[in-house]
Amino acid sequence: MLRRLIAIFVTVAIILGAGWFVMRRSDIGYDRLESMYANTDSRFMPMGGDMRVHYRDVGPRNAPVLVLVHGFSASLHTWEPWVQGLRKDYRVVSLDLPGHGLSRCLDVSQTGIPQFVDTIDRVTRELGIDHFTLVGSSMGGHTAWNYALAHPDRLDGLVLVDASGWPKSGDEAESSPLVFKLLANPLARSVMKDLDMTGMIRGGLEDSFVDQSLVTEDMVQRYAALGRAPCHRAAILNLMTDRNGRTEASAETLAVIAVPTLILQGEQDNLVPASHGEKFNAAISGSVLKLYPNVGHVPQEEIPDQSLADLRDFLSTQVYVASEDVTPDAAADD
Repeated sequence: MLRRLIAIFVTVAIILGAGWFVMRRSDIGYDRLESMYANTDSRFMPMGGDMRVHYRDVGPRNAPVLVLVHGFSASLHTWEPWVQGLRKDYRVVSLDLPGHGLSRCLDVSQTGIPQFVDTIDRVTRELGIDHFTLVGSSMGGHTAWNYALAHPDRLDGLVLVDASGWPKSGDEAESSPLVFKLLANPLARSVMKDLDMTGMIRGGLEDSFVDQSLVTEDMVQRYAALGRAPCHRAAILNLMTDRNGRTEASAETLAVIAVPTLILQGEQDNLVPASHGEKFNAAISGSVLKLYPNVGHVPQEEIPDQSLADLRDFLSTQVYVASEDVTPDAAADD
């Protein structure tokens, strides 16, 4: 009996090992990824050595500036519907955070909110931008309100789109999509880090939308491919494991934010509960909250026209005075 059990155990181990080997996926080089996902607006800012950050800088040079920051494991592509609707009237800078999209990793061991805050500061200063409205989605929203705490004198406005940062209750954590539950488990992370994650990515994206028809195969493949850029998997894992230096939201912490603030929140968000948007609204004095029924985690993609209209209304009535004294749309210098 013992020999039979041992034989069964060895057989199962061999099958699992073979399956793991078959599902392993190697890195995809940046040159190949850039040929697939960069466009004519793409620019790359050197950050020392072979490290550089991918960004796009479009719109009139003397118009008010918007800086758009994506969420966890995403890229600047999430903002494309908004960019197309804003670039005639605003200078719009979107960027890939370190370890995401087409940006290289800076220091993998330091991948996290403080590094992202510093990256936004470095990029904007290098571009000669003194003041801007900062827009952040999900983890990018977490980064954005941390930036508002660190550099309040540089912001004209703050926009939080399904922003993260509030501690989750036990029930809220339990309702998180499967992929995030697995990434939160150290053993699962160590097994999954080199595997083909396309199926998990598809499921995670479908959990992010109420209208799942918006999750196209091209979107799934883009997320999967960019996640296989050199060092990106290590950076994502570090985000899940190392929370040192990460400030959690609280009424006391956020009370000092005085810049005009807009909060956009999908009511059917499976990742960041709608109640968290309400908490941001209660904590930040004078903020404006827009709750979207039947919308998930990324209203900038799920309802781009409505969310963009709300953003433009906020910018024109609370942040900037409309001006026609702007130059024609032009891409940023290399």
